Amino acid sequence: MIPATRPRAGRPDTILHTITAIIFLCLSVNGCAAKQNPRASEGQQQPQQQPRADPAPQQRDTVRAPNATLTGRAALGDWTTDAPGVRRRITTADLTRPFDTPSVDTGSRLVARPANAWPKVPAGFKVEEFANGLDNPRLVRIAPNGDIFVVESRPGRIRIMRAPDGAGQPTVNDIFVNGLTRPFGIAFYPSGANPQYVYVANTGSVVRFPYRNGDLKARGEAEMIVPDIPGGGQLRGGGHWTRDIAFSLDGKKMYVSVGSHSNVWENERENEERRADILEYNPDGTGFRIYAWGIRNAVGLAVHPQTGDLWASVNERDGLGDDLVPDYITRVRAGGFYGWPWYYLGANQDPRHAGKRPDLRDKVVVPDVLLQSHSASLQMTFYTGTQFPAEYRHEAFAAEHGSWNRSRRTGYKVIRVPLRNGVPTGEYEDFMTGFVTPEGGVWGRPVGVATGRDGALFVTDDGSQTVWRISYQGK
Repeated sequence: MIPATRPRAGRPDTILHTITAIIFLCLSVNGCAAKQNPRASEGQQQPQQQPRADPAPQQRDTVRAPNATLTGRAALGDWTTDAPGVRRRITTADLTRPFDTPSVDTGSRLVARPANAWPKVPAGFKVEEFANGLDNPRLVRIAPNGDIFVVESRPGRIRIMRAPDGAGQPTVNDIFVNGLTRPFGIAFYPSGANPQYVYVANTGSVVRFPYRNGDLKARGEAEMIVPDIPGGGQLRGGGHWTRDIAFSLDGKKMYVSVGSHSNVWENERENEERRADILEYNPDGTGFRIYAWGIRNAVGLAVHPQTGDLWASVNERDGLGDDLVPDYITRVRAGGFYGWPWYYLGANQDPRHAGKRPDLRDKVVVPDVLLQSHSASLQMTFYTGTQFPAEYRHEAFAAEHGSWNRSRRTGYKVIRVPLRNGVPTGEYEDFMTGFVTPEGGVWGRPVGVATGRDGALFVTDDGSQTVWRISYQGK
């Protein structure tokens, strides 16, 4: 049984201190990455960006890091210890005490991308600026024919892009549909080569449009499927408005994620009904039930293409200090309770609800993969291509949008979650970094991630209003 609070974790060993120092120096000194031996707040106004050419030399796109896993206090780290290939393993034994540090508001100070700034990826991979000048690009999903659907949430629309396999820029870039209400999630149905509908999760509803492969415009009006998804505002620490959507492998069930309205239900008169949940429906909107609950904000949903397990990328609560509570990525158990608002990561009671709901204490599911606290884990996906090395196939990727409730920044990167036979190892690895300047300014914020038909990885970034394309070039 996990106690309600944990003592501060012990001092990490000398090896971990050394690794952390090496990574810090490599990120701080210009050119260090090329010399290493081989072995990685929502809604803010964004600065205008001008197109820039790819910096061309492959070594400027890559960073190599020591092949080691950071654990204990070293794993908690911050952006200065990020680099492609750096692995972390955070466990419940690493949890600090609530209020061990002050709760702060250090929302990202967005800056224009510096002339020499470019995302960093592991050796052998290449980053290209696929498209820029978007307006609040959020979730990205790939249609079976390879078309790239990007949700632009603030203007309420879905953009469609088309590019020949392997191309670094789209040949078609147009609006698929307008007039949506803070859309986020997209799903094609049924799964397979010839979907008949594209489903869209607005903040307060689920609708679908008739669709055939190759459509560049919605071929009909929106059909209402679920009219009463609890909607949300855009509030600091709560009011979660994003709704993702996914279908089971057999196509019989539809899952919709709904975040809490408050940070931790401080005012119990606030309506949190059918919130902090993953909801389940039939594809026609009937058959409602709560699939899992106590999940503060499951921004991203994905179904593993082999096991059929439903996974979620989750933002945990704020206000307890720098290193509480870790965000997480996990398989979601049907009927599972994940703690919010009374507990977190097992039987750890939130002090703001001291003594409440003792009947639930031993029922809290501990998630599979704990992330650095306040990273704001958003969309996740499973790599289904064949372009990347074989060990990447069917492993998870997730976009970390970046912290506001931490004195030293975390997030602002894309991570890889290793699996063995569909089961997470508990570790995660930095895959795409470099969105924070040496002075701590933020120029990019990853939101969405998806596998292209040609096996490239597409990443949306609502800081620089860009879609990035990551391809594997070989060693």
